Amino acid sequence: MNLIHRVGLLLAFIVIPFYLQAQVAWQQATTVEDICKLAPETMHKMLKQYNLDTPGLEGVRSAYKNGDLEQACSLLLQFYRQGTHAAHLRRTLPKVSGNRVALADTILNNVFVIQNVRGQVPYGADGHRDWYYKGPHNDREWAWLSNRHTQISQVLDSYFATGNPVYPQYIDLFLRDFILKSAPYPAKKSGTSVWRGLEVAARAKVWSKIFYGLLHSEYLSDATRLLMLSSLPDHAHYNRHFHAGNNWLTMEISALATVATNFPEYKESAAWLDYSIGAMVESMKGQVYPDGVQTELTSHYHNVSLANFELFKDICDRANKPLPDFYNQTILDMYGYISRNIRPDGFRALNNDGDRGSDRKLLLAAAQKYQRPEWAYLASNGESGARPKEGPSYVHPWAGQLVSRSGYDHQAHWSFFDIGPWGSGHQHNDMLHLSVAAYGRDFLVDAGRFAYTGEVADKFRPYAKGSAGHNVLLFDGKGQSPGPRLADKPLDMRHYKITPDYDYAANSMADFQDLNGKLEHTRAVTYVRGQFWVVVDRVTTDRPRKVEALWHWHPSTVVEAEGPLVKTNHPKGNLAVIPMGAPAYAISLVKGQEKPDLQGWYSPEYNQYEPNVASIYETEVPESTTLVWLLLPYESTLPEIKTGVLSVDAQQVRIEVSLNGKTWNLAIPYQQSDLLDVTSH
Repeated sequence: MNLIHRVGLLLAFIVIPFYLQAQVAWQQATTVEDICKLAPETMHKMLKQYNLDTPGLEGVRSAYKNGDLEQACSLLLQFYRQGTHAAHLRRTLPKVSGNRVALADTILNNVFVIQNVRGQVPYGADGHRDWYYKGPHNDREWAWLSNRHTQISQVLDSYFATGNPVYPQYIDLFLRDFILKSAPYPAKKSGTSVWRGLEVAARAKVWSKIFYGLLHSEYLSDATRLLMLSSLPDHAHYNRHFHAGNNWLTMEISALATVATNFPEYKESAAWLDYSIGAMVESMKGQVYPDGVQTELTSHYHNVSLANFELFKDICDRANKPLPDFYNQTILDMYGYISRNIRPDGFRALNNDGDRGSDRKLLLAAAQKYQRPEWAYLASNGESGARPKEGPSYVHPWAGQLVSRSGYDHQAHWSFFDIGPWGSGHQHNDMLHLSVAAYGRDFLVDAGRFAYTGEVADKFRPYAKGSAGHNVLLFDGKGQSPGPRLADKPLDMRHYKITPDYDYAANSMADFQDLNGKLEHTRAVTYVRGQFWVVVDRVTTDRPRKVEALWHWHPSTVVEAEGPLVKTNHPKGNLAVIPMGAPAYAISLVKGQEKPDLQGWYSPEYNQYEPNVASIYETEVPESTTLVWLLLPYESTLPEIKTGVLSVDAQQVRIEVSLNGKTWNLAIPYQQSDLLDVTSH
C-alpha cells in the first residue's frame, strides 16, 4: 500500500462519524474473539443460562471458571458441532454453486413480501435495519410479521437448493443485526414490533432450523451462532411467562418446547418442557370442541392451531414424552373436521377472519401419516383412498356448522351454513350466513377478512366484520351484534337433520346493533341432494321493518337480474337465486360501492381485495313475515321451473318445486327438524 493510499484511509477514518465506526464493528464481528470483545456481557449472560454440568460441557465449565471467556465460547460451539442432538435439524451442506433463486434475491435487497404487500426495510443511522418499519401502508401487522423471520427461512431453503454462499452470508448478517439491535430483552409482555409473543415464537422455530442446519457452514459466523445461543433463552423465557391463550398459546408454547428440546443444555429446559406439556394439554381441552373444531370457528385459524398441536406432538415424540390419549385423538378429530369441510376444489371454507386457502395437500399428507384413507378420498374427489362410511354431508353440532354436498366429485354441489356461536376470536357478525359452490365454481361467498391494521383495514375492516359483507338479512339497515363467544353444549337434534336425500339446519338470531324494538330472525336451510337449496327466513317483529336480503357473488361470476331472480351467465356452471311467494322486492346489483356505505367487496387473502356483486333484495314488511328463496344450481341453461308457497303458519312453510319433470313438496319447519317433510313424484 503506497503512502498516499495510507494517508487517504487515515483521513477517511478520521471523518467517518461514530455511528459508522460502530456499524463496521458489529458487521465485522464474525469470530468468537470478536463477539467476546464487542459484547462480553452478552456472552457472560449466555453461559450463565447453561447447565455446565451437562456431559460434554466439562471443558466449557473449566474454561469459564478460569475466566477464559473466549475459550469457553469456542468449546461451547465445539460441543454442538461434535454432538448428535437435534438430528432432525442437522443437514448435509450443498455443493457450492452460483445458482440463484429470484425470490431469495429479492429478500437479499431487504425487500420482503408480507401478507401480499411488498416493502423494503430501510437502514437507520447506526447501520442497523429498522426493525420497526411498518411497510408501505404503515401497517403494524407488516412490522410484526417481518419480525417472525420467515424471510430468512426462505433464504435458507434457497441455499440448500442452490449451494450459493450469498444466501447464508445474508442470514449471518441479518441475524447479527437483529439480535444486537433488539437487545436488551425487555422481560415483560409486549406488543411491540420486535417483542410480541407470536413473533418471539416464530423466531425460535426458524432459528433452530438455521442453527443446526448451518452448524458446519463456513458462511454462518461463530459470532452469530453465539448471539443466537444468547438470545434463545430470552425467547423461551418470554413464551414461558408471557404467552397468551387460544391459537396464540399453541404457537407460543410449541416454540417453548422447541427451544427446550433442541437445546436441552439450558438450565431451564427440563422445566420449560414440563410446563409446555401441561399448558398445551390444558389449552387443547378448552380450545377444541368435542366435534374437533377449534373454538375460534375460523377455518384458517383452526389450521394454525392444528399445525402447532401437531408440531408439539412431534416434539414430544422425539423427546420420548408421551401425551394423553385424548391429545392424540383430538389431532385426528381436527383433521377430520378439515376433511368434512373441504370443498370440491380442495379449498377450505372462507369464514370469519380466514383466507381462501387450499387444504388438499395438507389433508393428503395427513391421510398418509395417520393412515386415514377416507381423508384422501375427500381431498382427491374420490381418486384415491376409501369412500367414507358417512356423508357426503356433515354437521358439527358444537361449532354449529352444516356442510352439504351432492357427492365427492369435483363438480359436486357444496354449501356451508353457520348456525353456531360467534367464536372465541377473529369473529364476524354473520350468524346464519350461507356460502354456496357448484360445478367447480364459487357462487355465494363470505366477504373475507381484508386486513387487521393499516390503510386497508381502516377502510374495510368494519365491512369485513359486519353483517353487510355476508349473506344474511339487514333490518332497518342494522346488522347483527356480537356473541355469544362459546357454546356450552352442542346443538340438539331439533336444529339439524341429515338423510340420504336431504339436509336441514336452522337457528335464530335476535340481537342486532342499535335496532329499535324487538326482532328475531330464524333461518332454515334445506338442501335437496343433487337438486337445490331452499332458504326460509322467518322474521318475527313487533313493528314494520325495512328488510334487505344480501346475496354476495364471487368476483369471477357474471351476474344479471332477470325479473325477480338473479342468476349467473356462464357456458357451464351457474346458480340462480329465486324468491318465492310474497313480498315484492326492489332488486339492486351493487359492485365496489364506497358511498354511502361499503358494499360489494371481496377479500380472498389478507391485504387482497376486489369488487364483487352483491344482489340486494329490499322490501318493507308491516309485521312478522316469512321469506322463501330457492337457490338453483344448473349447468348451462336455466331449466323450466315452477315454484309456489302453498302455506305459511307460525311453525312452518309448505312449498312446491317442479323441475325437470319432477315435483317436490316440502314442509320446512322454522326450528323443529322432526317436522321436516320432503316428498317427490
